[in-house]
Amino acid sequence: MSSLSASFVQINFDDIHFYENCGGGSFGSVYRARWISQDKEVAVKKLLKIEKEAEILSVLSHRNIIQFYGAVLEAPNYGIVTEYASGGSLYEFLSSAESEAIDMKQIMTWAMDIAKGMHYLHSEAPVKVIHRDLKSRNVVLTADKILKICDFGASRFLSHTTHMSLVGTFPWMAPEVIQSLPVSETCDTYSYGVVLWEMLTREIPFKGLEGLQVAWLVVEKNERLTIPSSCPASFAGLMRSCWGTDPKDRPTFKQILLTLESMWNDSQLPEQCNSFLNNKAEWRCEIEATLERLKKLERDLSSKEQELKERERRLKLWERQLVEQSNTPQFLPLAKKISAESFFESKTEESKSSEMSCQFSSSSSSNGQVDRLSLQAMMKGFEDMFALDMAGPVLHSGMQVNMQSKQNSTSRSTVVREGRKITTAVGLGELNWSDDDSD
Repeated sequence: MSSLSASFVQINFDDIHFYENCGGGSFGSVYRARWISQDKEVAVKKLLKIEKEAEILSVLSHRNIIQFYGAVLEAPNYGIVTEYASGGSLYEFLSSAESEAIDMKQIMTWAMDIAKGMHYLHSEAPVKVIHRDLKSRNVVLTADKILKICDFGASRFLSHTTHMSLVGTFPWMAPEVIQSLPVSETCDTYSYGVVLWEMLTREIPFKGLEGLQVAWLVVEKNERLTIPSSCPASFAGLMRSCWGTDPKDRPTFKQILLTLESMWNDSQLPEQCNSFLNNKAEWRCEIEATLERLKKLERDLSSKEQELKERERRLKLWERQLVEQSNTPQFLPLAKKISAESFFESKTEESKSSEMSCQFSSSSSSNGQVDRLSLQAMMKGFEDMFALDMAGPVLHSGMQVNMQSKQNSTSRSTVVREGRKITTAVGLGELNWSDDDSD
């Protein structure tokens, strides 16, 4: 921002008379107030400190961008002062009974209002700006029903592609923003598609799902909002293009404006759109069915996560019990006895020396992984006579351990081979050993 001068009007805190709280913005609460010296009704967003938002707003001027008047820079009463939009937010309007009378002409007018404002930010402003938190709550209605984009608390000046921290609201956020990946201006295109969906359906995006659930569904499952089957094809196509996974596949706002102009000139679209808007009861069930499917998908994931956590807990318990058993007085004599008596002895013709080896096989009855730590614990007590040699853990099918006497001598040919084979079954609460004669 060193290239831009932060030259904006500094307003005294005592020059502001506050009325009621009229909403919350990024990083602050918004109040209706009066700028006393100017006798002007304004909106004031109280902040903990002044950062980029005042700088951004100070260089913007457009019919569809909230007008910036100045900032209060007196600690701790920092605030941003803008025009007051008496119609409230678009979100509030769409949630009201008044929205039942909305028609295709109104939707098209508002869709173009937002697109023009965003096109200005991306392509016509003195410095390109990514909004990053475009949603119906951050679009307000003036008294004469003109839409204006507001709340630039999450916005940043754009320099090609920019890496940004996770800021925004999940149902409106593009996948790359959710993942904190480098972003371009088309992350706002994704959010615009959600706002358009809100105007057409008058529904809350991903209603009933938590933010992180939405993030998982959008990123990992590539889920998107349900477009009812009876939605006019031109609107459906525009929304789908805005929600492309690859940011490069999404349209710019210049392209969106061209698409909207083409739709405006489609003589058949008003009838199709108004029919769709007036028959919400017929297609609302499609949205609800998708929400139920997504909730079930998330519940199934949560259930699987719990199963994995329980399995991990059981494995850790099994390993702990195994270590404890390997160190008990009852186990060590058994190990010594097996070490001393259970082995294969091989004798050679020339040196008459002998080498001893012992082979153990075990299986896990807990359906878990037998790992190196557990195996070493199980073999404790054999170390005086045998050197442990194992390849590593195995899953479910058991494991095989080869041990060879530390005093082995070199031999050339074997003529005698005798001894016993030993197996051990390792359970969650016990160690069972058995040996068989073998020759």
